[in-house]
Amino acid sequence: MRPPRRPAGSLTSPQVFLLGGSFLITLGSFAVLPYMSVLLHDRFGLGLGVVGVVLAVASLVQFSGGVVGAALAARIGLRATMLVALAVRTAGFAAFVPGLTRPVVAVAALFLVSCGAALYLPANKAYLVAGCGPERRPGLLAASGSAFNAGIALGPPAAAPFVLTSPGGLFTGVAVLFALVGAGHALLPSVADDRAAEEGAEGERAGEDRGVESGAVSGRHLPPFAFTVLAVYVFMFFQHYLALYAVPRTSTAFYGTVLMGYAILLVVAQPLFARRLAALPYATALRLGFGAMAAGTAVLALGGRAGIAVGAVLLCLGEIVLFLKNDLEALDRSTAPSATVFGRQRLAAGLGAFAAAVVGGQLYGVAERASAVPVFWVVVSAQAVVLPALLVVCVAGAARRRTGGEPVGARLPR
Repeated sequence: MRPPRRPAGSLTSPQVFLLGGSFLITLGSFAVLPYMSVLLHDRFGLGLGVVGVVLAVASLVQFSGGVVGAALAARIGLRATMLVALAVRTAGFAAFVPGLTRPVVAVAALFLVSCGAALYLPANKAYLVAGCGPERRPGLLAASGSAFNAGIALGPPAAAPFVLTSPGGLFTGVAVLFALVGAGHALLPSVADDRAAEEGAEGERAGEDRGVESGAVSGRHLPPFAFTVLAVYVFMFFQHYLALYAVPRTSTAFYGTVLMGYAILLVVAQPLFARRLAALPYATALRLGFGAMAAGTAVLALGGRAGIAVGAVLLCLGEIVLFLKNDLEALDRSTAPSATVFGRQRLAAGLGAFAAAVVGGQLYGVAERASAVPVFWVVVSAQAVVLPALLVVCVAGAARRRTGGEPVGARLPR
């Protein structure tokens, strides 16, 4: 039986714990993971090509493994899956200590950490929204995103004094932190990821209504999975290559300030805009989000401190709109368990990130050899406009074929 819904804005004790745990988990993770390329290359002597392959595969495992985490949650439950995931991540961080003298062990530890992350996030989000109606999900998911992003922002500077001078102590401290957070998870009550089929049907009907209101191609016809792939694909160009672009043109201090400002804006703005984003028609949100990313990457091409700062703000707004709205839309349209939905969304993010890593390196290399690096950002901006438009055209064509030529935005008979 479904637990009674709480008033809007009211958090349960388990939800408060999960939000706090999300902050601590990313704080610990990002005290280590951003420095892995330095450790693998400088300390262990691995070639940059090998380091790139290791990090790319680890990232793909971390994202795409979410579908495995969802399947595990369906079998053993949400709390048990989180406990398994945290045990795996604790073992991974602990294994970095002997890995300091054994590169093979360090690489194995990295993959353990990535596997634990893949298992944890779908179950975490599903537990957070368990028993909550559509009206509460935007605020909860936005708060979860803010907690994760706060940890991401604070982890690297917190670890900077220790990562090269005493990495063994850092890895031990992170492992202990994960063990303590895992022990707290063991005290959480069990909940079922049992969203009712009729609730999913309500979401589908709402999607249909939004589609009718917003024009010819919108609402239920636009697949959140595909648009998540595209959103992460465009965003990861910024994530991977801003440092290479910004530091030579400004300074390391300015680049760090931009990243800090980006993180603060993301943490503060996403919860504030959550309800408004939830109310937006999906097609409108896609136009706003990809439009902001296209404008942001175009402004980056101008270079200089102003161009880089303004471009980062626009990209942050695009991330806020697209990442949250895609998750909400995927939940609204599916009658599958929440963990399954979040697992699929993680897979989509993994595909987008992997594609950006493969394509971005080639594009940036060509632009750098031609002494025209700003053109790289113009090409990224063009992709942020053209690729979503092409996907909409493909979706419209497929929808017309399914409906025998009826206009895509028309209401189908029930």
